[in-house]
Amino acid sequence: MGKRSASKQILKWGVYMKKLLFAGSGVAIVTPFTEDGINFTKLGELIEFQIKEKTDAIIICGTTGESSTMSDEEHKAAVKYTVDKVAGRIPVIAGTGSNDTRYCIELSKYAEDTGADGLLLVTPYYNKTTQRGLIEHYSLVAKNVKIPMILYNVPSRTGLNILPETLKTLSEVENIVAIKEASGNISQIAEMAALCGDDMYIYSGNDDQVVPLLSLGGKGVISVIANIAPRDTHDMVVKYLEGDVKGSMDLQLKMMDLVKSLFIEVNPIPVKEALNMLGFEVGKCRLPLTDMSEKNAEILRNSLRKYGFEV
Repeated sequence: MGKRSASKQILKWGVYMKKLLFAGSGVAIVTPFTEDGINFTKLGELIEFQIKEKTDAIIICGTTGESSTMSDEEHKAAVKYTVDKVAGRIPVIAGTGSNDTRYCIELSKYAEDTGADGLLLVTPYYNKTTQRGLIEHYSLVAKNVKIPMILYNVPSRTGLNILPETLKTLSEVENIVAIKEASGNISQIAEMAALCGDDMYIYSGNDDQVVPLLSLGGKGVISVIANIAPRDTHDMVVKYLEGDVKGSMDLQLKMMDLVKSLFIEVNPIPVKEALNMLGFEVGKCRLPLTDMSEKNAEILRNSLRKYGFEV
């Protein structure tokens, strides 16, 4: 059969399957900032907390990590620090998406060279593109790296939706292994699962739809709420995958009020506020994101108390 690539793994009977980066909960980790830049000491504390609480993967420099406000040097430094800090204990997935294909390739190659286990690539935003453009964009990035790639479909932020037929075409690219689906369209996700099968793993990008997506064959979640409730988020997925559907559903329903409050203003404003309320001292969001309104902060505080946190 020849040499196995980094993006494939052997299943029984010698059949090659695409590599599953993780099954469970991947945290879309926040980036702690000071006025001078990234607070790496605090980022290290968050990483250790996540690993201790059974998170299955760290996603650095995603939307929740405010990558869009990082300088090139900060972005690369955050990826390298995370890879070094995690030191192989769980997978590190670097957000390297861009609406500039050349820059996306540059960042992706850097993350690969630094030791990231995989990449998360949001669809091109603002200039957007056609479905053909999506295929060419992602295919070209894939030709320039060997590590597994997770596509990120979040039309509410990018104005661009990956259609199921487009995903089917991209699933034929060896190192495009998964999609983080945050469209909120369960019918679309079901169609994606039906078209792509084992050639495209699916992760939920919405914390309020994890169990529904798992029921369609999903492998986990890339989560915001995992920043503050990592153990429950991990357990919700693992219980489902191990056959405890009732236990998984109970955790999903328990989260619903808090998830709602975590998106009462644009992410990551509320989750950073929640972490600060819980004593993690992650600092503020960078402009143009602002502090939460007092009214919404009180709603968030009440949701945290209802969940069982002391704030």
